[in-house]
Amino acid sequence: MTSSPLSPHPDQPADASRPTPPVDAGHQARTADASHPAPSADASHAAHSAHSAHLVHTAAALRDLPRSTGARAVVMTMGALHEGHATLVRAARHRVGPKGQVVVTVFVNPLQFGAGEDLDRYPRTLDADVELAAAAGADVVFAPSVDEVYPGGEPQIRIAAGPMGTLLEGASRPGHFDGVLTVVAKLLHLTAPDLAFYGQKDAQQLAVITRMAADLNFPVEIVGVPTVREEDGLALSSRNRYLSGPERCTALALSAALFAARDRLAAEEALRVRAASVGHHPAPDRAAALAALGEDRAAADAHAVAYAAAGVLHGPAVARAAARAVLDDAARLDPPLTLDYLALVDPSDFTEVPDAYEGEAILAVAAKVGSTRLIDNIRLVFGVGRPEATAAQQGGTTTEAADTGDAVDVVDAATSATAAPSASPPPPSVTSTPPATPPTTPQGPLGAPR
Repeated sequence: MTSSPLSPHPDQPADASRPTPPVDAGHQARTADASHPAPSADASHAAHSAHSAHLVHTAAALRDLPRSTGARAVVMTMGALHEGHATLVRAARHRVGPKGQVVVTVFVNPLQFGAGEDLDRYPRTLDADVELAAAAGADVVFAPSVDEVYPGGEPQIRIAAGPMGTLLEGASRPGHFDGVLTVVAKLLHLTAPDLAFYGQKDAQQLAVITRMAADLNFPVEIVGVPTVREEDGLALSSRNRYLSGPERCTALALSAALFAARDRLAAEEALRVRAASVGHHPAPDRAAALAALGEDRAAADAHAVAYAAAGVLHGPAVARAAARAVLDDAARLDPPLTLDYLALVDPSDFTEVPDAYEGEAILAVAAKVGSTRLIDNIRLVFGVGRPEATAAQQGGTTTEAADTGDAVDVVDAATSATAAPSASPPPPSVTSTPPATPPTTPQGPLGAPR
């Protein structure tokens, strides 16, 4: 999603005395700034991590806690916290500053699980969750029971996610986003935050939450935080623990497919820039122009540039094809990857973009490996090499910082297009962005983690 500077800079402590700016016309989430990532051990974080977070189980107990003089931020999770969630908490801590308050909610929401999904086996690790949340800078952990959130049973009135909630994840999991938005709305009312942090790994979830906050005038700033990945590229998720060793190797195809699309798109756009610089000369003149640019293989490049100049290449189609090639290979692995969907969508409504599309888009993938369903996505920008596309994008671009995992879970972000996932991934460690130079072989909410 494209973000605009609608509020104080993300690294400046929020002031609860100032009204939260309205969401812009595109109803887009604010995204933490990658150029100034939230520090993992700044002074305020160090001070908070030295103390335990208050654990409360009821709305009354939460209301009875003293409210800080600064802004309140909420990070909604379904528990089973990992480094992705910790990154969200650190981002929230950094935004509200030492005078602010960070509340982490831990609630496994039954409304967003469909028939046959993993509600019963979803991990419950509250003691460890409280410890991790406190270490990351949380002041309060709100862990209500189902009866506390839904007194009297399932609510008769729910929030409908609308058309956007019926696509992709909504089509695969009917009613999922209605359950997500209903519990998000309830938790926003119960925690009364100034800011709410959600992970971009659940891109569609972030989009529907942002739209709900805008359409229903919730007085809260929605902040998107980029996906945290392990060193091999796999997006962090509480459901990764369900994967066996061989299944994990296959699962790396999800991120590998996304990185393949990103890299193929970058190569295409570079070719278009070269085509523009060389101009529309006859082939011999074009070869000479390329040679003047330092191209050693002038004749071959002249043909490639002529191909690009003729407009034969289309970014969206090329990106889809590069990603699908990796996923098709993964479908032949043992164990295989079973694709649910691969979609290149407009961030504003999650509809598929046409081949002639220019601007920002989200490439999203969902698949099963064994019995575990995983999702991932990456943001791509099409037409960046063309002046008209550049001008059209000056109204605001997405910046990235650090992430999420599964957030309510509202948290739970290359390779060649034909490479298959490695059989032996390195030991996991965490990074908020994919490797700068991807390996040639793939290594590798409120929403339930995928």
